[in-house]
Amino acid sequence: MAGQDPTRPAVDLYWIPLGAGAHIVRLNGRVFEAASAFVHRRPRGDLYHSALVVTVPEGVYAIEMTPIPDLNGADRGVVAEGPVGARCAGRFRLFRYEIRRWRDGVIPDLAAAVASPVRLSEGDLTSARRVLDVVSSVPTVVWGRDELRTGDMWNSNSVVSWVLTNAGLDPDAIPLPPRGRAPGWDAGAVVARRRLAIAEASPANAA
Repeated sequence: MAGQDPTRPAVDLYWIPLGAGAHIVRLNGRVFEAASAFVHRRPRGDLYHSALVVTVPEGVYAIEMTPIPDLNGADRGVVAEGPVGARCAGRFRLFRYEIRRWRDGVIPDLAAAVASPVRLSEGDLTSARRVLDVVSSVPTVVWGRDELRTGDMWNSNSVVSWVLTNAGLDPDAIPLPPRGRAPGWDAGAVVARRRLAIAEASPANAA
């Protein structure tokens, strides 16, 4: 993440092609997209995984959902873990994901990002800190499923759109690369808006 100005708060989003650097993930993504396009009778798109880079005076933070490579999560700023595929499978590390808020961390394949970075906030320390603050509250629902009944699967894109929505940034205003698709993006925004609506309707806010 060279080039970030540590003196100027900012929130940047990166669109990373699904499976960049991992052939099997890329192949599986293409199969999924081909099937989805056929079912919904639409053209095939290019699938993307999203990640955030937040710059504050203390440092530059990488925010991302990833597989769990080892048990040293504290070294990567891990704030939460969740199951992959099925809740019962989550007892095995291979079937869990982690959510990172990693100071001076690394986002794999960042160099492969397309039409990025997308600058979401600049010079606004409050927005940048709000993004960092809400990461640890992301719902840890099952990856690849629609447990929360949004009509969209939960995945890494859900985490990013959930964080942005709760931080007061509009995920609907963020452009994708040409022909790009980000499965899971809508799920995160929908769940976050439900949460915000409940909070606004609470007796404490009504008083």
